[in-house]
Amino acid sequence: MKLFLLGFGDLQNMSTFIFILFLLIYFTTVIGNILIIALIAISPRLHSPMYFFICNLSVCEMFFITIIMPNLLYVLWWNGSYMSFYACITQLYVGSATGSAECLLLTVMAYDRHLAICNPLRYSSIMNINTQNHLVVWAWMTGFIVLVSSTIIICNLQFCGLNTIDHLFCDLAPILRLSTSDTSVVETEVFLIILILSLLPFVLIILSYATIFYTILGIPSKTGRQKTFSTCSSHLVSVCVYFGTIFIIYLVPSQQNFIKINKLLSLLYVVVTPLLNPIIYSLRNKEMLDCFRYYFALIILR
Repeated sequence: MKLFLLGFGDLQNMSTFIFILFLLIYFTTVIGNILIIALIAISPRLHSPMYFFICNLSVCEMFFITIIMPNLLYVLWWNGSYMSFYACITQLYVGSATGSAECLLLTVMAYDRHLAICNPLRYSSIMNINTQNHLVVWAWMTGFIVLVSSTIIICNLQFCGLNTIDHLFCDLAPILRLSTSDTSVVETEVFLIILILSLLPFVLIILSYATIFYTILGIPSKTGRQKTFSTCSSHLVSVCVYFGTIFIIYLVPSQQNFIKINKLLSLLYVVVTPLLNPIIYSLRNKEMLDCFRYYFALIILR
């Protein structure tokens, strides 16, 4: 069985511009994340838990955007494209799993910053190498294991008739709309998964940053307060955009007239957030910028 992805069917006159824009965003995101991973790997001064988590976030972003963007670009170029059912399910599973892993990694990063700022004396003893490795492994494993059951259920649904998906990529709601089977079981299961892997982590992140901001207010140095607040607030903005979009798309009941809005909103966490994260977690980080300038100067002077 094959599915047809419509893409931006009503914006065909702008398809070339949108394709070039998304292609540039994709290459910028991939190159930015590769630079972050390489820089953290080769710089001894960046071998700390915070940068270890940032490195894993960059790997996660690259997985996430690469499973979706190449096919999305193909759909944009041809103003729609056919995709096999199992390729579509694979994209849905890997995209959802990496998205869930990213939610958990962002939670781990918030916890790491909470320890470093609110409990600095015990930070090194709590966030040791074993702890950081266990947190990252569990974040990745949970994202991929939890979604196996719902993916198997979707594969066993019945589909017939015109299998056209009015979307840019294979997402849950458009696929379920095509099924002639009862989808209440998978919808309930996915709803519970989102509550556990998205809503709960978001609440924990907000609580962590609330404690962080309260601690920041007690920093005697005005410069120190501004620097810490600027860094943490940019992280929080990125988190709110990412989680907020997920909640609107997957937790708010969708009506037919909101399909196009959801299609545009999905671009926030598929395209915009992966682009912003390398900027937020690297260009606004003095240590990473110093390391980048150092190695760039070494390459130029050779």
